[in-house]
Amino acid sequence: MSIVDFEKLTDNEPDQIPVIPSAPMANGDSIPTAFDPRQLRAGRLQRLRAMMAEQGYAAVVLFDPYNQRYATGSRNMFGYFLRNSTRYIYVPLDGPVILFEYPGSAHVSTWLETIDESRTSKVVWSAVNQRDNLSSDPFGVEIAELVEAHGRGNKKVGLDRCALNLARSLEAQGLEVFDCMQDTLHCRRIKTPEEIACLAQSMAGSEAAVAEVEAAIKPGVTENELFAIMYGDVIRQGGEFIETRLLSSGPRTNPWFNEASDRVIRPGELVALDTDTIGCHGYYSDFSRTFHVGPGRPSDYQKSLYRMAYDQVHHNMGILKPGMSYREIAEQAWKIPERFLDRRYPSIIHGVGMHGETPLVAHHMDFDRFSKDGILEPGMVVSVESYIGEVGAADGVKLEEEVLVTDTGIEKLSRYPFDEALLGKEF
Repeated sequence: MSIVDFEKLTDNEPDQIPVIPSAPMANGDSIPTAFDPRQLRAGRLQRLRAMMAEQGYAAVVLFDPYNQRYATGSRNMFGYFLRNSTRYIYVPLDGPVILFEYPGSAHVSTWLETIDESRTSKVVWSAVNQRDNLSSDPFGVEIAELVEAHGRGNKKVGLDRCALNLARSLEAQGLEVFDCMQDTLHCRRIKTPEEIACLAQSMAGSEAAVAEVEAAIKPGVTENELFAIMYGDVIRQGGEFIETRLLSSGPRTNPWFNEASDRVIRPGELVALDTDTIGCHGYYSDFSRTFHVGPGRPSDYQKSLYRMAYDQVHHNMGILKPGMSYREIAEQAWKIPERFLDRRYPSIIHGVGMHGETPLVAHHMDFDRFSKDGILEPGMVVSVESYIGEVGAADGVKLEEEVLVTDTGIEKLSRYPFDEALLGKEF
């Protein structure tokens, strides 16, 4: 049974909220699994506008498809617009939200209560026939007219992603242009209850896909065949796409980040994967597992790698609590044995939302190079990472869990079981 995308329900069915299947929940579990799609959209737009008021924006113009979806729930040709900044949404602090859409496709989004008006994009062709010099001035004039009408004299406008000529066209109209991507991501760090429900459902779909992969692991299957099983089941579960192809086997598990290939899997090897999935409702699910390929039992070395990765993830989950600084997390994190340091994973934790988000907390020796300090807060969702592999060895182990930060600690969103044979729990 596939998961229904609440964001695609039409206004003809505002009260027909289907019951979504989910895994049995532990006693006392506070993670929601059902939500009102209108409340989801309203809560996100409210948070975005609160950020705009705090930062003094009269308006933001959103080109990034993730930010467009966050602000309005609108999604159209998502992959296409990841590489083409030719669809944009004008969000004023006060006033109508206006979608500037690809010609002929406004009907995909105009049913949404968050879209007050739709117009045709002024820059829709710029990526394919070099009309940049012709499209930038009409774009700037139109946005400036909107800011003049709704901004109450405020000229500060945020852009999250666009061509340089578009920013210059706005400045030529007397607007003060700022990059608002970091402000937007900071706003998105705290998840509403409705977003947490979306994340829980996305995780359930990804776990089902990984179960299909685990069941198909056997000598003779290729990495690509396993990845195809995972991708297909993600789609079947109502998901959208997988950002990476991180599924590797045998000597390709070390170092990490080798992507799926036509390599044939052999007995006694390890298979490691990272989900990196944009799942149902457009929300990310991000956990990792490593499996042993039978017949036979894992080697002592494989079990030792797995135990270290398991201990790293669980130690680092155990220290997380609201109010803790990112630097404190880095300093108190599990200490990686010296011979595995060179191939450590880049982060201890990273944020999760519509994709991998803020914060990113690097290891203590990398902190000042990769991270900015901040505070862990209730409502954040983060993935806790581990990769254990050493230079010159054949195997590596990747494990990762996704958790919600609560008022008192954390609650797990990922619940996929660990490999008992690799943990040394054969029966």
